[in-house]
Amino acid sequence: MTIDNTALLTDQYELTMVSAALRHPVAQRPCVFEVFARRLPDGRRYGVVAGTGRVLDELADFRFGDAELDVVRRFLDDDTVDWLREYRFSGDIDGYREGELYFPGSPILTVRASFAEGVLLETLILSILNHDSAIASAAARMVSAAGSRPIIEMGSRRTHERAAVSSARAAYLAGVAATSNLEAARTYGVPSAGTAAHAFTLGFTGPDGPDEKAAFAAQIEALGVGTTLLVDTYDITQGVRNAIEVAGTDLGGVRIDSGDLGVLARKVRDQLDDLGAASTKIVVSGDLDEYAIASLRAEPVDTYGVGTSLVTGSGAPTAGMVYKLVEVDGRPVAKRASHKESRGGAKTAVRSARASGTIVEEIVHRATDDTPAVDGLNVRPLQIPLVRDGRPVDGLPSLADGRDHLANALVSLPWEGLGLSHGDPAVPTRFVLG
Repeated sequence: MTIDNTALLTDQYELTMVSAALRHPVAQRPCVFEVFARRLPDGRRYGVVAGTGRVLDELADFRFGDAELDVVRRFLDDDTVDWLREYRFSGDIDGYREGELYFPGSPILTVRASFAEGVLLETLILSILNHDSAIASAAARMVSAAGSRPIIEMGSRRTHERAAVSSARAAYLAGVAATSNLEAARTYGVPSAGTAAHAFTLGFTGPDGPDEKAAFAAQIEALGVGTTLLVDTYDITQGVRNAIEVAGTDLGGVRIDSGDLGVLARKVRDQLDDLGAASTKIVVSGDLDEYAIASLRAEPVDTYGVGTSLVTGSGAPTAGMVYKLVEVDGRPVAKRASHKESRGGAKTAVRSARASGTIVEEIVHRATDDTPAVDGLNVRPLQIPLVRDGRPVDGLPSLADGRDHLANALVSLPWEGLGLSHGDPAVPTRFVLG
């Protein structure tokens, strides 16, 4: 399903709220909405902001044309339908750039608009940021666990067809080297990679049985000797022997997709070296997550292929972000429900760090107040302008910029923050709200 207009990527209650509000002055009152996460997913020490660029892209297509109005007029009055027909977001948005780290309470996105204009965007914004940030946060942990070894994202078959594209984008932002998804390559310029699956090898079965060598020869004929051959369709030891016999010792790589990957990688490395193929790389895949990658750190693995765990957030498929009204007509408002409290008033944030670059804390303060004094530390504002008068500002960071920013940000975490063990957020958040 292709969606060119994003107006119906929302919940019905967003529109019924607008309908009720339009009958009263509240609809036009200037308001501030904030996106934040009350807590990080269990076991996580930091989060990664991803999807901001997609939010701005989708906002441009958030329009109610005739087809969309035909749907909403089933439950809305004529005045609301007329208002939606003319809807164009005309407010301002500030937020954390893509690739920025976030922690509990971080004001990741701030939307300033009339109540009716702003409340309408809740579902669209949260659905993008919650998904993409969850994927990027999981991918960043995998990239850290892999160290200097590249990861290929190959999870398209394990998620929704459209989610696969945004997952590949978020994973690339987090430092994953390439994706198998060609729509992500076309739409976002993510480098693509891929060779063959077991079906290809199995396809070379004739009257006399399987012919693995023929399959390898056909792949090399098409893709060159630098390709990676999948050697575990039958017997891995024989598969490696067949691969080198057919390709020679300059074969680019072999892939192992099943079994005890650590043990097999060692055996395959020894076998390749004995066969004179010392430069042939070893790629491993098959239900890998950050913990499995970390357990393989000492093994002779050159590249990891990650699918299901990556595109499902490795156990945390949503970032748990919420979109809350925090200010009406300049007056702070806050939700008081137990365990779902919010802090009233428009806020912004800075992050303090030592001269070495190591982050010390995040400080959230009133948007109208001066930055709190921090002696002896460097302080960096976290929010940047994203939208002014309904239009994206010029010169916003690109996907590549966000990728570089995150790589540097991860280096700035206290060392324990990169661990995979449970614990408090790697960086404390201090609220200075008067």
